Amino acid sequence: MRPLGPGDPLRLGPYRIAGVLGAGGMGKVYLGHDTAGRPAAVKVLLPELAGDRHLAERFVREARTARTVTSEGVARVLAAEPEAGRPWIASEFLAGPTLDEAVARYGPFGDALLRELARSLARTLADIHVTGLVHRDLKPQNVVLTSRGPRVIDFGIARPEHGLTLTRTGQIPVTPGYGAPEQVLGQRVGPAADVFSLGAVLAYAASGRPAYAGTEVAAVMYEVVHGEPDLTLVPGPLRDLIAPCLAKDPAARPLPGWLADAARPPAGSERFWTTGPLADDIRRREAAARQPAGDGGGPTAVPAARPGPDRPRLSRRRLLTAVAGGGALLAAGAGGAAWWLSGDGAAAGSSDPFDIPPAARVESASLGSDTGEIEPLWGPLEDVADPESPPPLPVRDVVVVAAAGGGVAAHDVTDGTERWRADDARGDAGYLSLGDRLVVTADQDGTVRTYVAATGAAKWTADARAEVLLAADAGHVYLLTADGELRCVSAADARVRWTRRPPLALTGRPAAAVGSGLLVVCGGSGDVAAVRVSDGAKAWTREGQAPAALRPAVDGGVVYLGGHTFAAVRASDGRQLWSRRPLHAVRRGAYGFGPPTVAGGVVFTLDSEALRHLLPDGGEEAVTFVTAPTPPWQPPVVQAGSVWVAERENTGVSGLPRYSGSTSSRARTYPLRAAESRTLAGDRNRLFVLNGGTLVALPVY
Repeated sequence: MRPLGPGDPLRLGPYRIAGVLGAGGMGKVYLGHDTAGRPAAVKVLLPELAGDRHLAERFVREARTARTVTSEGVARVLAAEPEAGRPWIASEFLAGPTLDEAVARYGPFGDALLRELARSLARTLADIHVTGLVHRDLKPQNVVLTSRGPRVIDFGIARPEHGLTLTRTGQIPVTPGYGAPEQVLGQRVGPAADVFSLGAVLAYAASGRPAYAGTEVAAVMYEVVHGEPDLTLVPGPLRDLIAPCLAKDPAARPLPGWLADAARPPAGSERFWTTGPLADDIRRREAAARQPAGDGGGPTAVPAARPGPDRPRLSRRRLLTAVAGGGALLAAGAGGAAWWLSGDGAAAGSSDPFDIPPAARVESASLGSDTGEIEPLWGPLEDVADPESPPPLPVRDVVVVAAAGGGVAAHDVTDGTERWRADDARGDAGYLSLGDRLVVTADQDGTVRTYVAATGAAKWTADARAEVLLAADAGHVYLLTADGELRCVSAADARVRWTRRPPLALTGRPAAAVGSGLLVVCGGSGDVAAVRVSDGAKAWTREGQAPAALRPAVDGGVVYLGGHTFAAVRASDGRQLWSRRPLHAVRRGAYGFGPPTVAGGVVFTLDSEALRHLLPDGGEEAVTFVTAPTPPWQPPVVQAGSVWVAERENTGVSGLPRYSGSTSSRARTYPLRAAESRTLAGDRNRLFVLNGGTLVALPVY
């Protein structure tokens, strides 16, 4: 860290500036402290560039972009003033080493650690892409290793999928050796470009050297476009994981979800961030960053309680120690007026309705056996749910259901105990997960109400006249009003962003999905409408697709629709790419395809007595026959190596092999007594089943 010089600010918003952490062609990053002494990194546009409309636009976009992405795998935004005379963006202090520093100090990653890195980064990319954004600059310097896993930083050139990079004249729009061929060539890029960058990052972590090298920048970029990656030092099994990511053709690269599944690190691999030499280094840096200064400037004990205004500030010496040790810091932010969140927003009693704590951490359950009787993880819990509850909703460490007697209840995913209840919520309006941190509900008056998932603490509300909650992405809630209009509510300020009459009538209780910049809704009549999430304007419609409201699935720019036929349509314009006919002729809604689930690049859907495994190009990977599924079909639930489906009456739920090459070909069934409704959901190797008013958690295999 360098001392402040002439022209450097002494204060930005709530932050007292202590020194300069770094500088680039467009701005500086300062070390700042808020009024409670908590450190932050504050990124500021250079004064001579603040008047440049195009560069100011990029800075504002970076702020808005960083605010949109709420994944656990990115740095948390703390504050921003992106449109002031001296725009700035602040984010949490990340004291761990960057990936390039870790590889330089400790050498290439071994198989298990590399697979854990691949899984974590792939999941983060999936979280970024679900917001409609592409990071566009993933590289080892933009990956910070922390005790909670790798974190992706720097959204400076992140753009929507359809956007072009905004750069200064003469600036290279991509980091040589890590940007995809289409970026080098100045073409439009999509999520596949980030997958290429991830492949290059993993190749570096596995071998200790870049996959593309050259004596000149132009030579490196030529190799990216025309040459082959150097993977000679990457161990064979890892090469099979990494090489597909580096395909020249974006369409040939795997999806992040597939890559996360294919990585398959060993059980308990998360411990690599908390044990071993690298973890010791991370822990030392993080401890130094947390350590306040005593009267003499030396270390003192770190209080266990939430730091308050009287807590001593971190000394410059302590922070210098963390930064000099290679700690990485990031500033990011949000658009609009100035705003800020407490760095310890998880503390109880916060009065700010937008001060949302980070998502809770929860361990995955151990896999069950693929033979013998299925023993529940917990339950069955009798009469805890409304018999007509929507499907269970796992949100990290709780699973949410419509409670018996009214309201919404959240149960602990590890033992089934009721953690909290919202009595004013209307269960039949549905409930949603917002960024894996909030549970969204609606009350009798149509007011949208949100609760911290882990604790049930009430947060922001919005008077939106909600009749049915449809879907949520990282920053917005989409709903159908009592007047039959579509409405978007921003999670940033609880304001209605837009209200639109849908392009066709949405009867009954619609089912919806959001992705690729669209909200896709299927009404009770089986008609499908797609609108843009940015303004609610019509994108396309498709009439007569299904006999009832079936939830669509959106993945990789394609919308998958069950119904009378199974259809894959292009998200951008609704053009049908391919379709499949059902095994049996459709009559009175008894046959046809159910709602799809996409996992690891495979589309799963029920077709009368068969579970169909379809590929994104329309090919069929496998057909697995089920004993007794019953209409209306439920979306299959994919967990670990199994796919679970609900069956009729007193049969129960069955798990079938997920992979066509699996040695196990027999379904495993957990019997349930007959009930009018039966729904299921899964998360982190747990299957949650609602059978009427009974809730049970099952292991998967």
